[in-house]
Amino acid sequence: MKKLAIMALACTMMAACDKTEAPVLFPVEDFQTTVEGKDVSLYTLTSGDITMQVTNFGARVVALWTPDRNGKYEDIVLGYNNIDNYVNNPGERFLGAVVGPYANRIAGGTYTIGEEVYNFPQNNNGQTLHGGLKGLDMVVWDVKEVTENSIVLYYLREDGQDGMPGNLSITMTYTLTPENEFRVDYTASTDKSTHVNISHHSFFNLKGEGNGSIEDLVMVINASGITPVNEVLIPSGEIMDVTGTPFDFRTPHTIGERIGADDIQLGYGKGYDHNWVIDRKGDGVEFAASVYEPASGRKLSVYTDQEGMQFYSGNFFDGSTCGKYERPLRFRESIALETQKFPDTPHHENFPSTLLNPGETYTHTCIYKFEVQ
Repeated sequence: MKKLAIMALACTMMAACDKTEAPVLFPVEDFQTTVEGKDVSLYTLTSGDITMQVTNFGARVVALWTPDRNGKYEDIVLGYNNIDNYVNNPGERFLGAVVGPYANRIAGGTYTIGEEVYNFPQNNNGQTLHGGLKGLDMVVWDVKEVTENSIVLYYLREDGQDGMPGNLSITMTYTLTPENEFRVDYTASTDKSTHVNISHHSFFNLKGEGNGSIEDLVMVINASGITPVNEVLIPSGEIMDVTGTPFDFRTPHTIGERIGADDIQLGYGKGYDHNWVIDRKGDGVEFAASVYEPASGRKLSVYTDQEGMQFYSGNFFDGSTCGKYERPLRFRESIALETQKFPDTPHHENFPSTLLNPGETYTHTCIYKFEVQ
C-alpha cells in the first residue's frame, strides 16, 4: 500500500509539472461589428503549441500565444482587446496588421509609371507610409475559408483608392503549422501597372505584451548590408556594408548592446528602423533573422523569399496607450520584423523591382517559427 501511495504521489507531481497555463481567448462578440457595410469578426486558429486570434479588419493578428521553456503561455504580440480600438485607434495604427499595397515609405507621396504621375496621401513626414490613409490595414477583408489552423482572406483594392493605380486583387493566407510556424502567403494581380510591396506588421515581445524591454533579446540578421536613410527615413539608394557598424547582426548581439551608439543612422531612426538586405542564396524561402529571449527561452526565427526585412525596435512607443491587458505600450518593448521588397523602390532603379504589370502575379511568403531553448 505504501508503495502504491508513493507511486500515486509521484504521478500527481509529474502531472503537475506537465500542466501548462492555457491561453484565455478573447470573446468573439467584442470584435463583431460592421465597417462600411461589411461584417467584421474574430477567428481563432491553433496548431502545434501555438494559438492565434485574427480579425478580418486589416487582417490583424490580435493575439498570439506561445509557451516558454516551462510550458507557460504568454500572448507575445501587441494589440487591443476590442474592435473599436482598431477602427478608431488611440495610438499605434499598425498593430498586427497587413500593410500595403506599398509597405514602408514612398518619398514625397508620389511615383511615376511610364508618363503617368500618381500622387498619394502624405501621412508620415511628407511621405506615404504603408499605403496611405486607407491602407490594407484599415479595410475589411473578405473571409473566403477558415479551418482549425488557417484562414484565407481576400481584398480587391480598387483603382484610384488613395491615388494608387490598378484594381489590385489580393489573396492572403495565414496558416499555423504543426511545426509551430505562423506562415503568411500573399498573391496579387492587377489590371493596370502598379507598385506592390505587401508585408506583415505584428509587434512582438517574446516576454509577453507589456512585460518589459526588448533590449536584452539576442538578435541575428542574415544580412551584410542595409539601405541607409535620410532624416525622414527615405533610402539614399545605396547599399551600406554593415561591417564594423551597430547594424551587423551576422553574429549574435543583444538589441540594446549598440542601439545607443553615436551613429547617424541610429540617430535618424531613434534606434533601429531600417531595411536589411538579406544575404540570399537562391529564389526560395530562406532564413532572414532570429531573436531569442533568454529568460523565457522563447525564440522567433523569420524565413522569407523576399530580398529585404525591416527591423523596427519600437522606438516611437511612449506608454501613453495601453494594450489588451491594460499594460502601457512603452518605448522599446516590442519589435517588428517585416519581410519586404525595399522601401521607396519606385525611385531607385538599382533596387529589386516592385512593379506589377497586368498578366503577372505578385507572390510573397513569410514564416515566423517559434521554438524554446
